[in-house]
Formats: sequence, structure tokens, C-alpha cells
Amino acid sequence: MGMQANAHIVWDWNGTLFHDNDAIIGATNAAFAELGLRAITMEEYRTLYCVPVPKFYERLLGRLPTDAEWEVMDDTFHRYYTEHRVVCGLTEGAADLLAGWRTTGRSQSILSMYVHDELVPLVREFGIEPHFIRVDGRTGPSGGSKAEHMVRHLEALTDVDPARTVVIGDAADDAVAALHVGARAVLYTGGSHSRASLEVVGVPVVDSLAEAVSEAERLAA
Repeated sequence: MGMQANAHIVWDWNGTLFHDNDAIIGATNAAFAELGLRAITMEEYRTLYCVPVPKFYERLLGRLPTDAEWEVMDDTFHRYYTEHRVVCGLTEGAADLLAGWRTTGRSQSILSMYVHDELVPLVREFGIEPHFIRVDGRTGPSGGSKAEHMVRHLEALTDVDPARTVVIGDAADDAVAALHVGARAVLYTGGSHSRASLEVVGVPVVDSLAEAVSEAERLAA
């Protein structure tokens, strides 16, 4: 089966298309409170955050959380996040960029580590689902890397060439996942990582989704 000529974008959701920083930091601090940890600022979060998530907690605890602690924190995080995500919206300009990419005949999809059964209706709620040929959220336990999920995601896409695929996300792990499957990556500074922590990965780093799409066009040319 031949590969299509057009470029493909795999979009991240949280912190990239979906501007949920306030809900994320609130949920993080709610989880920290369960272990008696002090609240952190968004700047501290963006400096310290890493994947897998238990390593992020290790940076603050000085040790990895126990299985019991992780379960409590993970449950608290997701409960708080679900309650507060309702006031969050799409990143500025995202809807127009998605429509513009689609009208050129090029394809795009979403791969997120957000729970699949909650991701799909949320994407549908914003009226952007028709722009994507596939929307995949996480199935199975949380806390891991996106790399293996990316393998399955691309395998499920018909006639999409990894060499002409660009992953756009806000975390270093998005770039790791892209490189794992032979794709390119562009990282966006508006989400969970600071610019300094993204630049060490060695892929283009941009400050807007419009810049990210322009870079994707260049990389997939």
C-alpha cells in the first residue's frame, strides 16, 4: 500500500490544542495536598514537570511515591481536573488552524494521554472532530510515556508516512514519541514545559500554534 503524498500532523491535546493550564496546576496541587506537599506555582510546574509522571513527583518528594501514594494522588488529580476542565477552552487560533490544514487536503489526528472515553466527547463538544482522521486517548494505566501509544496510533492510520508526519505537542515526551516512530516534532511553549526544558530535546520550539503549523509544513516538505 503506497504512502500518501501529503503531510500529516499528530496533535497533542492537553496543553496544546486544549488550553487547560489552570485546571492542570489546580489538580496537581490538590494531589500534592494529599501527601502534605506545598502548592507550587505554574512556573515551578513548567520547570519541574516530566514524564513518566511519578518521576515528576520524585523531584518534589525526594523519592518515588509508593504505589499507594501514587494511586491516591492520581485519583485526586483526575477528580479535580474533571471538575475544573469545564471552564477551559481551545488554545487561541486552534480551530482556524485545524480547519485550514484540513482544507488543503492534508490529514491530522490527535494522540493524547488523556483518558480516551473522556477525550472523544470533549473533542466532539468543541465541534472540531471532523478535522481529524483519528482521535486516540489513553487506554490503560496513567503515568507512562507516549512512545508506545504513538506506535499503535500510526499503525492504525491508513497511508500515513511517518517520515512526513509531524507531532505537535507541549512536552518533551511528545518529541520522544515522534522520534521513536521516525516522525518529526515541534514543541509549543504554551503548555506544561518551560522553553528551556523543551529546547534541550533538539527539535524546533515555538511560542504559538500558528508557528507550529508553519514548522510542520517545512519539516514535512
